[in-house]
Amino acid sequence: MFQDEARFGRMAKPRRCWAPRPCRPVMLNGYEREFVYAYGAVSPREGELDWKLCPKMNTQRMSEFLNQGARRHPRDFIVMVVDGAGSHRGKDLIVPENIRLLALPAYSPELNPQEHLWDEIREKEFPNRAFDSLDGVRRQLRSGLVRLARDGDRLRSITAWP
Repeated sequence: MFQDEARFGRMAKPRRCWAPRPCRPVMLNGYEREFVYAYGAVSPREGELDWKLCPKMNTQRMSEFLNQGARRHPRDFIVMVVDGAGSHRGKDLIVPENIRLLALPAYSPELNPQEHLWDEIREKEFPNRAFDSLDGVRRQLRSGLVRLARDGDRLRSITAWP
């Protein structure tokens, strides 16, 4: 499995969109600095996605995510490829018995298929959207992750590349 985390928040990022001539598209923009963190791990070959939403990104939350993955796959031995984030190397990190962490080379996010899933979520679930609250961000993120996790063929098409 390939693991990564991403930050989603109320700060909208303008994207291209269509409008009939002579109209100009109008997009609301939010500048509030509130965020929720998504932990994700994808198995490109099986087309499986594990995910967890958290208020913070730290070693404790990473331990919780690993524990969730170990419980979800109790009969599997998981080699989880991670980047060099501090929360993946912290001395307080608790790695379950059936998981081994394997570090990616430094500064190589292009080698992690999970990064493509964050791009997919941002492109499909958050384009030109401004949210009134962080709860709206959580709801949209949760519904998008549920849809993505249920579609193994789509997961494989996005992440299972040579």
